[in-house]
Amino acid sequence: MPEKQYRFIISGGGTGGHIYPAVAIANEIKRLHPSAEILFVGAMGRMEMTRVPEAGYKIIGLWISGLQRRLTMDNLSFPLKVISSVRKSYKIIKDFKPDAVVGVGGYASGPLLYAATKLGIPSLIQEQNSHAGITNKLLANKVDKVCVAYDSMYKYFPSAKLVLTGNPVRRDITELEGKRTEAMQFFGLNPDRLTFLVIGGSLGARTLNQSTEQALQKIQAAGYNLIWQTGKLFFPTAEAAVKGYPADQIKASDFIKRMDLAYAAADVVVSRAGALSISELCLAKKPSILVPSPNVAEDHQTKNAMALVQKDAAVLVKDVEASERLWGTAFDLAKNPARQQTLRENIAQLGKPQAAEAIVQELLKLVK
Repeated sequence: MPEKQYRFIISGGGTGGHIYPAVAIANEIKRLHPSAEILFVGAMGRMEMTRVPEAGYKIIGLWISGLQRRLTMDNLSFPLKVISSVRKSYKIIKDFKPDAVVGVGGYASGPLLYAATKLGIPSLIQEQNSHAGITNKLLANKVDKVCVAYDSMYKYFPSAKLVLTGNPVRRDITELEGKRTEAMQFFGLNPDRLTFLVIGGSLGARTLNQSTEQALQKIQAAGYNLIWQTGKLFFPTAEAAVKGYPADQIKASDFIKRMDLAYAAADVVVSRAGALSISELCLAKKPSILVPSPNVAEDHQTKNAMALVQKDAAVLVKDVEASERLWGTAFDLAKNPARQQTLRENIAQLGKPQAAEAIVQELLKLVK
């Protein structure tokens, strides 16, 4: 008997923290059911409209954005955008005829899941953070399942719908063993030096970038390598700043496509504390210094970070203290192999390598 050809819509995006879990879920569906048809729905003009096709999937854009905290033309057009996006979502669902839909958070997730639940299509939310996003909170009573990464999420969602799965990450990040030589060649770095990896999330992080720019001379003088992901906005500044430093020691780029090789090269990671970053660090088993962004709802990055710090699985540096403390803390950790090993062992206990598979199994249960 031939395998049923499943059809799924995955909606959401806005940042890498939403997009990469969505792609990881899609990849897991295709691994388990290669004939499955998958369609993404995102927000026009947002990052997912390029990143999803790069991952090999078709995406349709909705005319939708978030509400700004101040009065803008975008806010005035918000009701019109919602109506337009809901109507388009109904049409997409009726044309594509999905067996189930997945929402990963972000602007496009709301209209698509609203339309799907109204049409009686089985639906699932994947919430990455320790603090639930507004779209997911609004949809929680309408959807069938809510897959979460933290065990305190009953505060936000009906407990009968909750499944603790962890955050899905790309499979290549769980398979770093034996990749260090390839990673050093890929980045063109001297393999005999300890390597720092600085990642500020897909959109960059001003505090991390400015602190790193100020520390370049000390990093070079101390004989360390640096892989520095700056985000698009800061990249011209970083590119100018690293000129004159040895190319086999200091590397800056706006975006790193081969994150598996970046993690494989890294001995110590400096990162924001977005949910996806933390999930990746747990699976990569890297000693990490977390600098939570202060510019997020309910300060949820600090809550994400504290979940690790309380288990002695990461080091915390507050954003307001980063310019003074970040690189001193990083150098202290670099000089302390025993501390690195403790952090490595403790963070490894928190990884959930089967998260994508667990989410897909919940999805398949809804269809069956």
